[in-house]
Amino acid sequence: MKANTDTATDPLKWRTPVYVRIGRGMREPVEGPHRALLYLSTRWPAERSRCHAHAKFACAAAIEQSGSPERARDAFVAAVIEARIHA
Repeated sequence: MKANTDTATDPLKWRTPVYVRIGRGMREPVEGPHRALLYLSTRWPAERSRCHAHAKFACAAAIEQSGSPERARDAFVAAVIEARIHA
């Protein structure tokens, strides 16, 4: 599953963004599945889990319009909480 992670052209926005903090960085909003997939693929802490894998799958499915953006958000939130990067 290949998905475009360019957030500038992201037509899918969640009603409520998910806020994350990577390391000691600033609090950052993740507003939709494109940006979530970018975080899951390139900015995630080293430890990966089933929640992480499920969130990647759900976000890619939402982008490809074979899944729900809100289900992708729920999966991303679960992964964020498990990784302890919720801000």
